[in-house]
This record gives sequence, C-alpha cells and structure tokens, in this order.
Amino acid sequence: MTTTVNPVRHGVDPDRWPDVAAEPPARLRAHLAGVVFRQAMAKSAVRVRYPDGRVTGTAGPTLRVRRPEALFARLGRSGLIGFGEAYQAGDWDSDDLVGVLTVLASSMGTLIPPSLQWMRRFHGVRSPLADRNTPDGSRRNIHRHYDLSNDLFALFLDESMSYSSALFTHPGDDFTAAQHRKIDRLLDGTRVGDGSLLLEIGTGWGELAIRAAQRGARVVSVTLSAEQRDLALRRAAAAGVADRVEVRLRDYREIEPVAGGFDAVVSVEMVEAVGIDYWPSYARTLAGHLAPGGRAGLQMITMADDRVRATRDAYTWIHKYIFPGGLIPSVPAMETVFGRAGLTVLDRLDFGPDYAETLRRWRAAFNARPDEVAALGFDATFARTWNFYLAYSEAGFASGYLDVCQLILGEPV
Repeated sequence: MTTTVNPVRHGVDPDRWPDVAAEPPARLRAHLAGVVFRQAMAKSAVRVRYPDGRVTGTAGPTLRVRRPEALFARLGRSGLIGFGEAYQAGDWDSDDLVGVLTVLASSMGTLIPPSLQWMRRFHGVRSPLADRNTPDGSRRNIHRHYDLSNDLFALFLDESMSYSSALFTHPGDDFTAAQHRKIDRLLDGTRVGDGSLLLEIGTGWGELAIRAAQRGARVVSVTLSAEQRDLALRRAAAAGVADRVEVRLRDYREIEPVAGGFDAVVSVEMVEAVGIDYWPSYARTLAGHLAPGGRAGLQMITMADDRVRATRDAYTWIHKYIFPGGLIPSVPAMETVFGRAGLTVLDRLDFGPDYAETLRRWRAAFNARPDEVAALGFDATFARTWNFYLAYSEAGFASGYLDVCQLILGEPV
C-alpha cells in the first residue's frame, strides 16, 4: 500500500515518526473502519464532535475528530495502533483524554460488534523478532525507553525518581512519602534490615537500594540501563551509602551467585518487560539466588488472566512506541510460574487506583513543562506521544482493566 507524507501540515518529522507522518490513502479499509468507528462510538458513553459541527452522543467526555479521513485511514491500516498514531498526528483530540480512554478501556471487549470482529485479523501485526527479550533484545528494548534522558524523567517524577506506582493512604498524600511507603512495604515484607544482603533486579534510579542501605543492608542491584546506573550511583553517594550499594550493568540472567545466597530479592515493575517466554527464567533467577528461608518481593502491573491469554501475541501501540517486547502478566500466571520455581505467595496487596493517581500526577507534571521537554531535544510529536501514553495508562487503571500488586514470595510453609 502506498502512503503520502505531509509533514508540513501535520508538523511531524517523517524520519523520526514515519508511520505517524505517513497517511494511508482512503480506500475500502478506511471506509469500513469509519463504519466501525461510528457504530462503536454510538454504543459508548463518549460524545464525538466532527469538523462540520455534527455531534454524536449526549453525555460523557468529548472526542474531537479534526481529520476524519485521516483517522479512518489509520484505523483501517492498523486498528488500535492507528488510533494512537492518529492522536500523535493530531487527527483527533480531547480536553478530557483520560476520560475518553477510560470509557473505551471499560468497554474494550464489546465496542466492536460481533459481526465485525473478523476485521481484526487484518491488523494482526506480529511483534518484531528484534523485540524478543533475549539478552541482546532486552538491552535494546530497555535502551529505547529508559535511556531516553535522565533529565526527561526528572521533569515529571517525584524527587525520589521512582518510576512505578506509589502507595497512597489518601489522594492528598505527599508524592515522595507515598513512593517511600511502597518501597518500605516491600523491604518490610522481605525482612530487609541491618546486615541483610539484598539483590535488586531492576535498579530504576536507585531509591529502593538507597532506602535498603539506610537500614544497614548491603545491596547488589542490576540494570540494563547505563543512564539509570550512572544516576543511581551518584544518588547513592549523595545519600552517604555508596559503600553499601553496588549497581551492576547486567541482565538478570547474568547475575553472579553469592555464597549462601541473598537474604532477600526484590524486583519492582520489572517482570512486565521480561516477556512470557522468559517468565520461567525470571522466576528461577529470583528463587535461585535466595538463601534458604529468604524472601522475594515483587511489584508488578497485572491484567485479568483471560485478558493475558487473549493478548499474549498482540502487538500494540504501547509496544511500538513505549515498551517494546513487554507483556503484562496476571497473578494466577505468576503464581504458577513461581510455584514451579519453588516459591509460594505469602502476602499480596492490590492497589490499582493508586497507580491511576500516580499516573495522573506524572502526566500533570509532564504537561506543565513543555518548554523544558523541548529544550531537551524532544519534539511536539514526542510530547503528544507521551501524553497519550500516560493518559492511556491512567485510563487502564482507572477503568480496572489494569491493576498493580505487591507479592511477597517464599518457600512453602
């Protein structure tokens, strides 16, 4: 299929964003996609405003279609990936983006009429082989997201530089205090204290390692992000715990064993990047590095088990533009995988609404600093991409489509 590129009209760099700049021609697929879109929106609690002033729906958040032909062509070419690309290009917009996406996420399984479900097979793009989470693939995937710029993440994260869900006691909680509450709950559950030897899989920017070291623990943390490693080490030094925090540039499959094992192993929102083919290896790594009687603490984003089975082979907008190679697991799937590795769930806490609040704060901070984002070299399309990513994620948790939990794992009792 040929495409036309009009970067002047859309203001999209075709070299940086080829599939956003490229607008497919309005052919049969575009016509059919337009029919499906109108039928789906008519069933939803979303108002749709078209350029000619026509409005469908009487209640709910408003989705403004600016270029219907372009939107329908993108939907016809690549389904929900095209829906996201249409937002990146400015083909549609909303003053309540989270509201629109929450409504759509809440009715994800019923928006497309059964008689038109067959159209999905035309959008069944497979994940690129390069995105598979082999050791080399994982390095590439992590680099594409986490090595964008430490300064970029610092613009919207709280002062702890925690890029995972906080744990709130009420919506007005201090953000950093809520992030520390999340961390401390994992450290308490895994009994990390003075003299503990802790393995952390997935360093982030070092806050968990720092707080564990401040308890008197010795920490070995591994990451594939050189940017994160450098900043985590600087932050540990600034906190006065550099002598108790070691950060290694390692894949989790390459961690060197220590005599007697680690007293605790923790991993915060790392398993989502592992990929289903490598869940057993990840579970064996956690179990294999634990000392007898040790505990593992895991924080992970989750979906219902039937959704995992239905989407395990899907290639989505999030894969293409944000987290290549990822797959969100379910709790039952992880219980099975860890059970085979010899670990059982000793404690569980689900707190999905807290992630919606975390993302709301991140998106507000990100959108409040457009000039600083631009000064770091990120263009307007990147800003729309990340606004959509953060809103898309918040909607997932607000609707209940996604959840987040902490698991404390240990030997069966």
